[in-house]
Amino acid sequence: MALTKFNFNSFDVTSAASKGLGFNASANGFSTIDSTSIVLIKTITASSDSTISFVDGSSDVVLDNTYPVYMFKFINIHPGTDDKNFQFNMSVDTGSNYNVTKTTTVFKANHDEGDSATNLTYDTGEDLAQGTGFQTLGNGVGADNDQSLSGTLHLFNPSDTTFVKHFMSTIQYYAFNNYTNNFYVAGYGNTTSAVDAVQFKFSGGNIDSGTIKLYGIKDS
Repeated sequence: MALTKFNFNSFDVTSAASKGLGFNASANGFSTIDSTSIVLIKTITASSDSTISFVDGSSDVVLDNTYPVYMFKFINIHPGTDDKNFQFNMSVDTGSNYNVTKTTTVFKANHDEGDSATNLTYDTGEDLAQGTGFQTLGNGVGADNDQSLSGTLHLFNPSDTTFVKHFMSTIQYYAFNNYTNNFYVAGYGNTTSAVDAVQFKFSGGNIDSGTIKLYGIKDS
């Protein structure tokens, strides 16, 4: 199979850096997302909260057909209790119940500070197969003062009433056992009802601190 040569001379690094970088099958293999295509909808800062919820139509939250893609950005999410899992679930009844049926895949890569152990595995303990419980986005998050979790979750077409609700997340965190962990989750909510609320929590204790931002991404 022949390899396609990448033409660096025709790639505008300055423009891409200012806008955000994506990948497609065009001539150079790259595309940019203009900053005006990403709209900040809501910012919630945790303060010893048991849960953080984003409900369409509540407190200026938009989670409907305004945007085809929604992105949640997690910044330094810190648990109140050590060695807990950061999780999420969806609702189709404006937050009365967070129990959407989900099927997911989960991969994890980690490396310890002592450089004595590395691992890349499919995590059968954290995936779901038609489960209604909360999906783990990162397990064993540390609660030391300098430990936290950051990353993103993308939710596609939550208001669609024809197809299931696809989502994918990439999370990086400082684990309780002094490992750096990268946690990758992809799956779908098996519902054709509109998803109108999303909730985040730890498997035990509170979300001690940190920020979650909700963005809408316009169609290109």
